[in-house]
Amino acid sequence: MAFRPLGDRVLVKRVEEEEKTKGGIIIPDTAKEKPQEGEVIAVGPGARDDSGKVVALDVAVGDRILFGKWSGTEVKLDGQDLLIMKESDILGVVA
Repeated sequence: MAFRPLGDRVLVKRVEEEEKTKGGIIIPDTAKEKPQEGEVIAVGPGARDDSGKVVALDVAVGDRILFGKWSGTEVKLDGQDLLIMKESDILGVVA
């Protein structure tokens, strides 16, 4: 894929959750909520501060992150459903 986010934006692929509950009940696709966890696919160069200097992002390609339920803009690239969001929409990195 030849996509590079600009500024402090990040390209994220959602990580699908399990289709069963702990009790063994299978959840149909129509009842599932979209996961709020994803993997960083690409990152932009960073935001500029007041003096024009580029400030690097805290996340890197391959990081697993948590983000808000309504964060980002959904896009379809190379047949994959992905999200583009600002670094400020990211809640944290899963260790």
